[in-house]
Amino acid sequence: MGLKNIYKKIFFLSILFIIYSIIIQPITQAENYYADVTIEVDSSGFVTIDGITNHPDLLIENSDIYTSKKQSYWLLNITKEDVFSDFIYDLSLPSGSSINYIKSSGFISIEENEGNLFIKGFGDNESFSILVQYQIEKLIENQKLELDFIFIFLIFLIVIVTIFLIIFLIKDKRIVNQPKTNENNFRGLNQRQKEIMNFLINKDTAVTQTEIQRELNIPKAAVSRNIRGLELKGLIEKEQIGMSNLIRIKKQ
Repeated sequence: MGLKNIYKKIFFLSILFIIYSIIIQPITQAENYYADVTIEVDSSGFVTIDGITNHPDLLIENSDIYTSKKQSYWLLNITKEDVFSDFIYDLSLPSGSSINYIKSSGFISIEENEGNLFIKGFGDNESFSILVQYQIEKLIENQKLELDFIFIFLIFLIVIVTIFLIIFLIKDKRIVNQPKTNENNFRGLNQRQKEIMNFLINKDTAVTQTEIQRELNIPKAAVSRNIRGLELKGLIEKEQIGMSNLIRIKKQ
């Protein structure tokens, strides 16, 4: 009877060990890790995981260790073999993404908002695993390239227009400042009267008859006679200052 009881005890202890190994031990280990995180993936494949967790290497910032790309397909693989007592996550993919394949531990749901995909997941007493194959629509990339091209073209156009405006203004200023020597304004004048008019226009200030005589090398009597003729035609005006006469173009 004693040997039989020993066998019974051994059998009973074996059953307890199996129960502990299969059920109790995993549950105990599962209580070691937990996670409540947000996962953001940008268009260049960089991942940021932020939130609350006691796992030593789950949280990261702007890292590409979880992503890879083959042709136009991206693969996101976040797998932690450790058992988590509970986990919950919110995953956001780049704008314009479409999912080709997804596999995750626990339960997941996929939501879309204004062209952006959001994946929510949760689980307990299992490993933390997310595997997503996605593709960023080429249309979005092409639209971005088109917008960049349009922006560059507009900048180039603004620069060209600005340069032409500057050139035009400088040229117009030169034309405005250039002495008016239009021969059509001197119709009916003799050669000396034209010379006097051009001299007064270029000087753009009142001058004496003596100065006109000296600069143009015209006899004094000829200067007086031609100035009198220009004055009668209403082209110039004369002002007497002391013993001198100041001659200037008459303002119209």
